[in-house]
Amino acid sequence: MSVTSRPGHTIPALLAQMSLREKVDMLSGTDMFHTLAIPRLGIERLTLSDGPHGVRSSDAVHGKLIQKTTSFPTGISFAACWNTTLVAKVGVALGMESLAMGCDVLLGPCLNIHRTPLGGRNFESYAEDPYLAGRIGVAYVSGVQSTGTGACAKHFACNNQEMERWRGSSEVDERTLREIYLPAFEAVITEARPWTVMCSYNRINGVYGSQNHHLLTTILKGEWRFDGVVMSDWNAVHATSEPIIAGLDLEMPGPPKFFGRLLYEAAVFWQLEVAHIDAAVTRMLRLAQRCGRLPGARTKRRGAVSTPAHQKLARALCEEAVVLVKNDAQVLPFDYRSMRSLAVIGPQSSHLAVGGGSSWVDPPYRVTPLDGLRALCGKRIRLDIARGCDDHVDMPVVPTRSLIPRSGKGHGATVSYYNSPDCTGPVAGQAIDADISRWTWMQVPHPGVTDWRCWSAHFDFWYVPEDSGVHRIQLDVLGSAELTIDGTPRLAIAMPDPLVLSALFQKGFCELPLTKGTRYRCRIRFARILGTDDGTLVKFQAGLSPSVTTNDQDIHAAVAAAARCDAAVIFIGVPERFEGEECDRTHLRLPGRQDELVAAVVRANPRTAVVVQCGSPILMPWLAETPAVLLAWYPGMEGGHAIARTLMGLNNPSGKMPMTFPRRLEDTPAFAHYPGRRQARYGEGILVGYRHYDTRGVDPLVCFGHGLSYTSFTYSGLRLPKRAARGTPVIVRLTLRNSGPIAGAEVVQLYVTDQESSVVRPVRELKRFCKVALAPGERREVRFELDERAFAFYDTVRAQWVVEPGAFTIAIGSSSRDERLSGTLTLV
Repeated sequence: MSVTSRPGHTIPALLAQMSLREKVDMLSGTDMFHTLAIPRLGIERLTLSDGPHGVRSSDAVHGKLIQKTTSFPTGISFAACWNTTLVAKVGVALGMESLAMGCDVLLGPCLNIHRTPLGGRNFESYAEDPYLAGRIGVAYVSGVQSTGTGACAKHFACNNQEMERWRGSSEVDERTLREIYLPAFEAVITEARPWTVMCSYNRINGVYGSQNHHLLTTILKGEWRFDGVVMSDWNAVHATSEPIIAGLDLEMPGPPKFFGRLLYEAAVFWQLEVAHIDAAVTRMLRLAQRCGRLPGARTKRRGAVSTPAHQKLARALCEEAVVLVKNDAQVLPFDYRSMRSLAVIGPQSSHLAVGGGSSWVDPPYRVTPLDGLRALCGKRIRLDIARGCDDHVDMPVVPTRSLIPRSGKGHGATVSYYNSPDCTGPVAGQAIDADISRWTWMQVPHPGVTDWRCWSAHFDFWYVPEDSGVHRIQLDVLGSAELTIDGTPRLAIAMPDPLVLSALFQKGFCELPLTKGTRYRCRIRFARILGTDDGTLVKFQAGLSPSVTTNDQDIHAAVAAAARCDAAVIFIGVPERFEGEECDRTHLRLPGRQDELVAAVVRANPRTAVVVQCGSPILMPWLAETPAVLLAWYPGMEGGHAIARTLMGLNNPSGKMPMTFPRRLEDTPAFAHYPGRRQARYGEGILVGYRHYDTRGVDPLVCFGHGLSYTSFTYSGLRLPKRAARGTPVIVRLTLRNSGPIAGAEVVQLYVTDQESSVVRPVRELKRFCKVALAPGERREVRFELDERAFAFYDTVRAQWVVEPGAFTIAIGSSSRDERLSGTLTLV
């Protein structure tokens, strides 16, 4: 979207009118999500918002609009659908919701490659393969920016683990960097032209992402000709002159720590040339122009939030992303027209899992799998419900429905805020919050609070347990807290030492018997840590203690339900925020006794399907004995409807694996090198994901690109030239036919193998794909065009991409290990 300004308001003219102080002020945020406005020149501030699978607008953050927005499936589902057209439509919806929320730049997409299955933010990003990640990223950015909202490609680069992300160094050789970790960014930058790029927290070969000249200037702005703004991740700047010289344009959040006054003085005292500042300001003005924030700009489009169309789109994305891993004896789809009873089992039947961190979205509702089944089956099918076991490794956050405010009406907690560190003095403001899971960072929690550095709060509510038994009640805080229940002190968490980083986040818990449905008066007094710029956290968690949740009777009840029903479906996975920002996973196992539950239920009923909600690989020790398995990922607010429709055959699954599931952690490519602590050596090189499994001959649990359908597809008629000159396009054609009984979609995947390379190359590499929807009996020609890059490797001596003459195998298949057609091409 181009924006024009009047002649006197051109970027060069505005730059010429700005003082050095105004220029410097434009290069840092004023608060958590805003840049500085310059009213004198008619330059409006820019508003940024967390993403990438929804506009995060649930908290009162420095004047941002608050509204519940559409929660789309997470990034892993974007890639699992393998449908760039659909992803672009979702991007448009995200752009429109950003406009409605007054947001100029949506902080997404996340383009980092899945290097290790333990990565805490894998669910936010797309794939282990750079080509797939790049195509999804291009579609996403193109869709978002078509609305006049800017996208932000992040995190540049090699932000592949959360362990030591603040100071760790990704030690990666240039060939691996170019072939694995940069191609997705390169495709998005050169094709979709995002308006902003966010650097990573970590160091790359010893140099922080925010001041890495090789990445930001040589590659991004030089080779790729990126003309947008490079912003820091939040608090990822560590110097003043070095980042500006290296190519950083914007320090976030504000107020500035290293830019601002320090940057001004650096320019005044000749520590850097003003030309560096002018270049960064020019980019900021260009962004403001694109966002319609310069004088004379066209009026921005009006957006819409969480419309029925957006909700339908969220369901469509989930439906296309669901991967049918296994379907022996055609257990799925269930015939809901003839079925009379269905056992609905598992801890995730009644909630949707959501990854944690800055990508968390608060939608107007969430449709659980049980909700979806009830809506679809109605009274036609009896649903026999049994939880079976718990899935949490920590006490769950207390749901809003279990909280009653002091007034006794509605749900939530009455919160009183004070402009003092100890809940003294007059009440500065009062509100009823839907839950007690509060996170604030450099912001006031309520308009009545005058200083985000000094405040305290009093939470007053009744807690109504949903179960009887011994409960564990836990507080997670970043600060100090005191908890009383029915007037009796139960917990006291002292203020930590702000100089000891590891001591800031603190937990306290108690155990006491509680009765289901009884009201217990709870009061929490909380104070934040004074003298630091860190955030605040108050999290009230409660549930049956571990000694109760491991009761064998729950599994016995689930087995009995499965035995007396026509079929059974088990909903398992990882608990909410089990994987998330700032925290890598420690293992690949499912929490609790879920594996035991699946094995027991499958023995009781051979018509059992398992539905898994997760964002990264998990172990499946029960896979061989389980007839049907669906991966639903993190399915978004409409997930329950999508899952139910898939189970009952109203949606034919067409998702494919965007990552490999290993049989054991020891089989994974980075196992010998992760986590590496302050230096993470990328010793596996280019053999990441399926490249490792296929080249090393390691048998995966579920291979990359795999995904079954309720119908079948026949590949035939492969046509490609036997010889071609390097640098000329190579056209590959084949015919795909739906040879099954129902309509469906297949992802045709093209892999290239270099047979005569002078360097080590993977056995195969994905270079093209196409998702094709066909009616029963329908056939269609599929055409791929391969450019020179599809055959190239990066030569570190010549510092360029190289295509060597010789023979290449072109393999067409339904997955990385399901080859249907192949031919040989000789490049001359």
